[in-house]
Formats: sequence, structure tokens, C-alpha cells
Amino acid sequence: MLSGIKQKAIVGKNGKIELSATELPEGTVVEVIVLVETPTEEDETTYLLKSETNKKHLLKALENVEKGNLVYVDLDEYEKSCL
Repeated sequence: MLSGIKQKAIVGKNGKIELSATELPEGTVVEVIVLVETPTEEDETTYLLKSETNKKHLLKALENVEKGNLVYVDLDEYEKSCL
């Protein structure tokens, strides 16, 4: 019978990959398969424009910028007011 454990890991120095499987007893024979995630070329704006709701919000925000309808926040003053 086969069972599986799925974990994400980051490749470390010299290609070392460390996994922790406390549910497996010491000496258990396992087979490891490494699946590599390929980075996407899609930027955040393209991703957000895929949703109709997000697209409407972004286009409205652009419209507000073009009209000069902006709110300026001084982050230093804002931080002081929160303390």
C-alpha cells in the first residue's frame, strides 16, 4: 500500500533539501520525487485584471488618479496617531 506526504521545501546551499516527517518511524524506506515549481512571467496587475471585480476596482482607481482625486497620507504622522 502506498501513502503520501506532501511538503514544500526550499533548496538550500549546495542543493540540499531538508524534509521532516515525524509520522514516519526511523528506518522506513521511502521514495522521494521532487516537483519543481516554475516561476510565472505574469505580473500582479495582469493577475488582478483576470477577475472582473478587481478589474473594475483597478480601472476606477486609474480614473481617480487621472482626475487628481487622491488622498495623501503622511505615514510618519499616521504612525504617531496610532500610538
